[in-house]
Amino acid sequence: MKKKIAISLLGTTLDKRYGQKRWERWRPNIALCQYDDLIIDRLELLFSKDFQSLADLIKQDIKQTSPETEVVFHHIEQQDPWDFEEVYATLHDFSKSYTFNPEKEDYLVHITTGTHVAQICLFLLTEARYLPAQLIQTSPPNKENPLPGTYSTIDLDLSQYDLIAQRFATEQQEGAHFLKSGIATKNPAFNKLIDQIEHVAMHSTAPVLLTGPTGSGKTQLARKVYELKKQRSQISGEFVEVNCATLQGDGAMSALFGHCKGAFTGALSARTGLLLRANQGMLFLDEIGELGLDEQAMLLRAIEEHRFLPVGSDKEKTSQFQLIAGTNRDLIESVKSGHFREDLLARIDLWTFQLPGIKERKQDLAPNIQYELEQYSRQHQHQLSFNKQAYATYLTFSLSEQAIWKANFRDLSASITRMGTLSIGGRIKMAEVNDEISRLLQRWSNHSITPSSKSCLTTHLPQDQIDTLDYIERVQLEAVLEVCMTAKNLSSASRQLFNISRTLKKTNNDADRLRKYLAKYSLSWQNIHPS
Repeated sequence: MKKKIAISLLGTTLDKRYGQKRWERWRPNIALCQYDDLIIDRLELLFSKDFQSLADLIKQDIKQTSPETEVVFHHIEQQDPWDFEEVYATLHDFSKSYTFNPEKEDYLVHITTGTHVAQICLFLLTEARYLPAQLIQTSPPNKENPLPGTYSTIDLDLSQYDLIAQRFATEQQEGAHFLKSGIATKNPAFNKLIDQIEHVAMHSTAPVLLTGPTGSGKTQLARKVYELKKQRSQISGEFVEVNCATLQGDGAMSALFGHCKGAFTGALSARTGLLLRANQGMLFLDEIGELGLDEQAMLLRAIEEHRFLPVGSDKEKTSQFQLIAGTNRDLIESVKSGHFREDLLARIDLWTFQLPGIKERKQDLAPNIQYELEQYSRQHQHQLSFNKQAYATYLTFSLSEQAIWKANFRDLSASITRMGTLSIGGRIKMAEVNDEISRLLQRWSNHSITPSSKSCLTTHLPQDQIDTLDYIERVQLEAVLEVCMTAKNLSSASRQLFNISRTLKKTNNDADRLRKYLAKYSLSWQNIHPS
């Protein structure tokens, strides 16, 4: 049989009994060697040199009560037994220096003595298998169990802990269900993706990058991650959200990092900035690919060092925030074209999750339709539902090749909202469904563009963004882009575009008007002009 080896800390309080009456008192390390059904062949006793006399007494008493037990001393010195880092390091050093022989010996780690810090450290070292052992805990006697009391062993590898594992698994499933807004999704790839996001969200504070087409749910998912972390007390600050496409020009720095009073013309008071507002919370930067290069550089430092300079200030601010970034652009291509910093992408690309659109999740259309009905009912405080034939017709259409869902779940939400508004008595019937199908097909048909305009627009905009524009917007934007691409500079382009309205004003700021128009579509002069 293998020898049974126990590793234990000297109990400087519980083991500290002197005189003949000590035999009437419970002493953990003495009791450890007194159980009839547990023979300890060797006790590795850990203690500070200051307690040598107590250790000698314990060894003497064990020899008297359990002569078959060999007691081996190990001196471990700790300045502060309540300093977690010091205690862990000391016990870790012991585990690395000790010669284990698991083929011939079984090991027990006694976690009854020592400070709570030491007991936790012994548990962690055993769980990590630095100490290849079972845990053993001894308990003092009571009326039913006289000296030496009782003991229990814990094998961290045994299946008896399946219940604990099941508890964690249940918690993880509840978290994933919450991230999906309670929608019983059926797409295996999407469910696996959400499980991964839940795990990362609960075990990491590193930046997360959510990619995917417009309307795939990036903003909603980011907010759900924040709410889940706050529920579990992992985060205490605000959820701060901004679409980076709206942060254009001189105001971008101020919006993100704040400014001090008088930093520039019009800065009549100090501004906090989004990063400082997100302190101890979460910052969601949607369409992060639209940030300017200067803002990207400052953001990178804020992510890495949690420090930044507000505009016009020489005093740094600090903010401990978790970042979730969203984009529907290919940031690798943006890096290649010089519009996105490679070092920033490397920093936010640790956890990247690609959210699929409706076309890739057709199994989830039915539960998402039900979710939208519930959302509408909650918002308008009356129940909304389909009659049987209307639902079957709408679902069949939703799953068909005709339903291209260009704006993904935004299209679906808007569709349910329109039918709910037009329905009488909260019941969507065939008339509303037929009208809605015609409306969707017309909208999607109107979004189709000619080859000439497509080549112009897609040079500067992703297709999913183009698909969200009304026909009149696309025609106008294409005309503006053609002027910008042929004009020598921004001023020249703005004079051509505002040739009438500029003559009716006393002062002209046409260049700024053009900048703001382009920013509306996440564009800038530097992106468009081929100079």
